[in-house]
Amino acid sequence: MKSTATKAAKLSEDELRGLVNAGERPTLKTIARISGLAVTTVSRALLDGSDIGADTKQLVARIAEAIGYVPNRAGLRLRTGQTNVITLVVPAEGDVLNNAAKLTSSIAMELRGTKFHLNVLPWFPDEDPLRPIKYIVETRSADAVIFNMTEPADERVAYLLKKQFPFVTHGRTKWADQHAYYDYDNTAFISVALHRLAKRGRKNILAILPPRNQNYSQDMVRGLKQKGAQLAIQYRISENVDSDQPSEAILHWVTRRLEQSPEIDAVLCTSSKAAISAIVAIEKHGRKLGQDIDVYSKEVIPILKMFRENIIVEIEDVGLAGRFLAKAAIQQLQDQDLPLMQHLEIPTDI
Repeated sequence: MKSTATKAAKLSEDELRGLVNAGERPTLKTIARISGLAVTTVSRALLDGSDIGADTKQLVARIAEAIGYVPNRAGLRLRTGQTNVITLVVPAEGDVLNNAAKLTSSIAMELRGTKFHLNVLPWFPDEDPLRPIKYIVETRSADAVIFNMTEPADERVAYLLKKQFPFVTHGRTKWADQHAYYDYDNTAFISVALHRLAKRGRKNILAILPPRNQNYSQDMVRGLKQKGAQLAIQYRISENVDSDQPSEAILHWVTRRLEQSPEIDAVLCTSSKAAISAIVAIEKHGRKLGQDIDVYSKEVIPILKMFRENIIVEIEDVGLAGRFLAKAAIQQLQDQDLPLMQHLEIPTDI
């Protein structure tokens, strides 16, 4: 067997693929036959078993990659109780400027080269957000789950804590001390935004915020109340529209507010979609962006400066968030004795 393994180690990827029989679906037995190792040894090597040498693990991984071996999830779950799957649950949105794509790709890149695979499960605004979480837990279709758009008393978090199922949130909750998370300090974001707008002489600000039930939106409201009072800035928070609504609705609402309140000299946005809609409304109203009115916006995909140079932009690095979320999920699955990974990104005034 040792000589067989030595020979296999010297073969190219094409030569390894040539050892798979026509029509054969690569299995553990296929890898065992090619490598000369026992099936149990191959299985332990793929699971990164501590009793398997590094050279053997490398050989098995190389053969598996070359012949296109894909683990049978059902069999893996029966043998180990695990699936090696991490599921990302994200809202199904039609907005091409949302952060879901960036978040998904960054998580996938972090999982690349590990034994874990990423599944993406969408949920829809008109359905119970707990439904996809319950499905994952009850069917054991994943080992851990990642999700966003958290609420302060998020029922998904309460459920997962009760079930003791590994999870990470993009955003905090009132139970943040009990779970892994990555969050962006949106109270600090508002503070930075108001400081920069105040330096430009802006005193009457219109704020288009996310849906008010979400934790990060409430953080923004808190920032407006605190910093607005300190800087003697008057502000209005959008009541009839939020940043998650269609562009047409945001455009219509901003247009009406500008007509009714001509003293507005800045629009504070929390998404690229809202910012673009606000700028269109401003220009239709005959106002001059960067002169008699400003738009200050957070964005996750660098696009706003290409749309209008005079917009003021704050970048939220969702790629960094995705990589952290993936690491936090893996850590829970591989070393439960370590403290939960938690991080709060804090923007600073420049």
